[in-house]
Amino acid sequence: MQRTRARSAALASGLALLLGSTALTLPSLAFAQASEQGGVVQRIIVEGNERIEQSTVLSYLPIQPGETADPAKLDLALKALFRTDLFSDVKINLMNGDLTITVVENPIINKVVFEGNSGLKEEKLRDEVTVRPRGIFTRAKVQADVQRIVELYRRSGRISATVTPKIVELPQKRVDLIFEIDEGPKSGVLRVNFLGNKEFSDNDLRDVVVTEQTSWYKFFSSNANYDPDRLEYDKEQLRKHYRNRGFYDFRVISAVAELSTDKNGFVITYTLDEGPEYKFGKISVETELQKLDKDLLLQLVPIRSGELYQDQVIENATDSLTFAAGAAGFASVDVRPRYVANKETKTVDVVFQVREGPRVYVDRIDIVGNSQTLDYVIRRELNLVEGDAYNRALVDRSKNNIRALGFFKEVDITEIPGSAPDRTNLQVKVEEQPTGELSFSAGYSSVDQLVLDLGVTQRNFRGRGQDVRARISVGSLRQQLDFSFTEPRFLGRNLRAGVDIYSYRYDLTDYSAYQTSTLGMNLRAGFPLTLNSSMTTRYVIRSDEVKIDDSYCDPASPIVSLSLCAQRGSFVTSLVGYGLHLDRRNNPINPTRGFSADLSQDLAGLGGDVNYIKTDVSAGWYHGFNKNFILSVTGQGGYIAGWSGDTIRVNDRSYKGGNSFRGFETAGIGPRDTNNSRSDALGGRAYAIGSVELTIPTFVPEQYGIKAALFTDFGTVGLLDDKDKLCLVSRAASPSIGDPGCVVGQPDPLIFDDLSLRATAGLSVFWKSPMGPIRFDFSQVLAKEAYDKTETFRFSTSTKF
Repeated sequence: MQRTRARSAALASGLALLLGSTALTLPSLAFAQASEQGGVVQRIIVEGNERIEQSTVLSYLPIQPGETADPAKLDLALKALFRTDLFSDVKINLMNGDLTITVVENPIINKVVFEGNSGLKEEKLRDEVTVRPRGIFTRAKVQADVQRIVELYRRSGRISATVTPKIVELPQKRVDLIFEIDEGPKSGVLRVNFLGNKEFSDNDLRDVVVTEQTSWYKFFSSNANYDPDRLEYDKEQLRKHYRNRGFYDFRVISAVAELSTDKNGFVITYTLDEGPEYKFGKISVETELQKLDKDLLLQLVPIRSGELYQDQVIENATDSLTFAAGAAGFASVDVRPRYVANKETKTVDVVFQVREGPRVYVDRIDIVGNSQTLDYVIRRELNLVEGDAYNRALVDRSKNNIRALGFFKEVDITEIPGSAPDRTNLQVKVEEQPTGELSFSAGYSSVDQLVLDLGVTQRNFRGRGQDVRARISVGSLRQQLDFSFTEPRFLGRNLRAGVDIYSYRYDLTDYSAYQTSTLGMNLRAGFPLTLNSSMTTRYVIRSDEVKIDDSYCDPASPIVSLSLCAQRGSFVTSLVGYGLHLDRRNNPINPTRGFSADLSQDLAGLGGDVNYIKTDVSAGWYHGFNKNFILSVTGQGGYIAGWSGDTIRVNDRSYKGGNSFRGFETAGIGPRDTNNSRSDALGGRAYAIGSVELTIPTFVPEQYGIKAALFTDFGTVGLLDDKDKLCLVSRAASPSIGDPGCVVGQPDPLIFDDLSLRATAGLSVFWKSPMGPIRFDFSQVLAKEAYDKTETFRFSTSTKF
């Protein structure tokens, strides 16, 4: 009981001390006294200090012994001591040459306590306030922190929250600081109304603004409460929405939030002036730079007269012109659009003025946020160095280069004022993400085929950007063991070199009656050709062995095609090849604009037992309508042909299906031998597959990490060598099983090789689950051949570290 009374008395005393001095925010003479008389200071005496050394106090004084002190100097000394925040009261007196300084020290904060907070976590409050344990207590700091906490609650929708600071005095000039919080009710949004809108309904505009109406099912939403700052953001969102749909004169007249009579929420009303719909009029480019052809620049502007007016298109055009000027060697270019609105014709003329801005040089480049990746790994991706003229185009390319590494979740390059007006510092801010991957994948087909893969990958080994991969695959279809190492800067040059060592064993007896095993090694090197293109060269040597059960290949009564049996044996392949890569995407990880293309060719026959030329091409085009709807169109194709009289062996042909053609099993499409119940897949020498995919909103809170896309895949696989389609043993017709029979040397009617179109459509769902990203594919076949093998569901997953 006595302790409680003592604590209450101390709390009341501290509260009275704090509240009785709330008017004190700046030092003033109401709490200090200074002698009005001047004179020569013989000595300086400090009184009242307990923790602070006398020498520390003297170090803040602008007066030294032997100097003359007048009222102005004494006032300056008084203010200097108050500015230190070390003292709650200071008195200065000069008498008989003694300058006496009497101080009352501010207490030290023992601990900071938050009481009554349930809507906001204590960690968030501690991050917001500036007072800290073992720091100096000042009333001004506490009052400022009270306002910060109130503002934090206001932004979370609790506008009636109040914060009362209290102190408990402790021995040795220490205090406990307590913030007593009354959070009050959460101020929801009862209704969002719009006045003056004719072109778009209220429901349409509610999807534009961020503020949401409070509903019982929106317990995950942080926007279903009233926030005055959010109203300003909403006004900007409305402006963007209308001006990107032709309403050049649009404006928000007012945004008013009214508290309901029962004070349980707000009604927000936006008053709009839509104005008429405009189209683009005359588009032109003006430039004073002789090396820039304005007619050529005009062709880069993605705007045509008569099109609907859009702000976003103008921004894209400005970026295109700035990038083009930077690529032409102009390090600093100022592109400004000038608008001329014609209310009679409802058109907007736009003149892009291209001027050379003041030349600015890069003073320093700082890299922050890289906790694992070494600095030089990031710096070598930059297209600028310290001392270069600032070039926005090169900065954008540098950002894309760093993103393309795949090491970072976020990459941002910002300008910071340098040491002079014509100098700028660049801060490269990155946020590391897991670059190691422990992957597990599984596929399920209509014939109960399950394949499991386990792999370990580190794409940023030791933070040096080196790529190390090891993989083990165990399943009824494939057993695989491989290891690869890639050095991105071989010998310190812009040369990507690596080696792959692998051993594969494919058991295709369920698909094509044969087994194949491979042991090989690849040596490769890649280098850039231009800023957007690169080339890769390689040498491959491997040994392949094809096995088929002897009982299947009895010439008297073969169970499988004798042309397939002829593939048995071991062969060595020695080849050289190259690959060309062109990348014009705006983001190499999640592209929303641009395209990419790849070309690869291999020549086998420089030694070894196999002779062929193989060509593969692939390309992709991307267009984002908004963050929810992103369209991608991708395609791939390939062709392989033997030379020096060789035909293409079964293990060198193309097999498509599974992940490469959704809706079909692995090797589910293409040439097939139906002489047996297994219907052996033979693979094809040519293939062409296209895919169209559109991401769609899932209406699930973003924090769940669930995305979806509609897709359609279409294409074909086929074109066997004529020799591989011949009947090697005569076979009598058997109408009971639909076998028309065949004659030696004639095409076997049970070997199908139709380059017909196959097509599927479906839904892919992507989920960033706690165990890693998971993908589900649900497919419906639209076009197929009777002998194709389909699957309607497939999933895969991986986890990262």
